[in-house]
Amino acid sequence: MSGPAHRRGAEVIVAKRAKPGARETALDRVVAVVNDKGGVGKTSLAANLGGQFAGAGYRCLLIDLNRQANLADDLGYRGQDIDDEGAGLLASILTGAPLRPAQDVRPQLDVVCGGSRLEDLTPVMVSRLQHHGRGAFRALGDVLAPVAGDYEVIFIDCPPESTILTDLALASARWVLMPTKSDLGGLLGMTLVAERFALAREINPGLRLLGVVLFATGTGARAIQGEALAAIDDAFGGTSPRFETTIRHAERTAQDARRLGKLAHELEVEAAAQPAWWEELRSGSRTKRISATAASVAGDYRALGVEVLSALQAAENAEKPRRRARRPRTTP
Repeated sequence: MSGPAHRRGAEVIVAKRAKPGARETALDRVVAVVNDKGGVGKTSLAANLGGQFAGAGYRCLLIDLNRQANLADDLGYRGQDIDDEGAGLLASILTGAPLRPAQDVRPQLDVVCGGSRLEDLTPVMVSRLQHHGRGAFRALGDVLAPVAGDYEVIFIDCPPESTILTDLALASARWVLMPTKSDLGGLLGMTLVAERFALAREINPGLRLLGVVLFATGTGARAIQGEALAAIDDAFGGTSPRFETTIRHAERTAQDARRLGKLAHELEVEAAAQPAWWEELRSGSRTKRISATAASVAGDYRALGVEVLSALQAAENAEKPRRRARRPRTTP
């Protein structure tokens, strides 16, 4: 989703919004990327969708709630000055001060870093839960809301198997985007989230499932994909929105992305610019080549990005009449 054509398309799909005021309005484009199973594509989805939207002209924010901070690898900033290993996020939740994202990790793309300092967040939240109940999970939204109006779309990369950190995201988000693989582990993780989704709505009644994405699937595995999609419907009571686009399995491209700290569409550009293999062979060059499958993976993310933006636009259009109906009348 880069270049003029994609930028024009994105602008048609989701209009820019004015800077919101109230907490709930400020958080209405916050998307939590969730699955209780690791390795199902949460970080890759957050990073690549955020990067492609930013390339299309949207101001985007990524929030890394993962103690392993895999976003730092996908975006190539691990160990750099901006990488505070989650210290800023922890300090904001402790003090109630607004988040201070690292600016322009890519043009138009800011990041709230995760990392090892988030280990200290779990005992803090346990103590608050004991004193304040589940309402304590609103803490992330409270420190995000003051800056959320600076962004068109915000993605929260949630950690696997950490219910407290994920519940912070679910209490602060408007939407849930759930990647899953077609194996039993990915589907089980998704089922566990479905159970906690209902609990999260007790304190965040506006929370909705934006959609489920099949990740790292073989393009020819239609029967397996069909079984997985049926299991997804069962997990969410037969009414789960599902995106048509699947992100294909491409191990070499995934390795290139982590090795180079590049997103799929960035690898696509570099792969197209590298000399033909026979030219390198003739010249004796031994550089490690970028896999040509990067273009296919980048295409998957572009197609999914259009679906995600379309779903957001459709949901916002559906909400407009209800919001107008709830608006109090003014006396003439």
